[in-house]
Amino acid sequence: MSRGKKLDIFIGADIDTSWSVVSEERKSTISDEILEPSKHFLVFKKEKRRGKTVTLVGEFHMPSIDASATLQTLKKKLGCGGSYKDGWMEFQGEIKDKVRALLVEEGFRFKPKH
Repeated sequence: MSRGKKLDIFIGADIDTSWSVVSEERKSTISDEILEPSKHFLVFKKEKRRGKTVTLVGEFHMPSIDASATLQTLKKKLGCGGSYKDGWMEFQGEIKDKVRALLVEEGFRFKPKH
């Protein structure tokens, strides 16, 4: 039994070999400027991660040591978990109103309608 010729079958998309390489560096949004709490204008964001709600507050312009200390006191008062990443504080759960009250108590300000 002869095998015959191989069939040249093309299935799929035409993939061009000229991939473009990104040569620009990613611009970081973190500012080196350090502000006192009364000069912050914070905003809230709400995200879903693995089906659970996460409340984000930021952006904080303060040293990470001070932000971590503030985060620890807020987590104790709220009784929830959280972390500090890239100038934003992340809290587990939808606790926008409670966080706002505690941060205003500490001297922080929020953008209007947030």
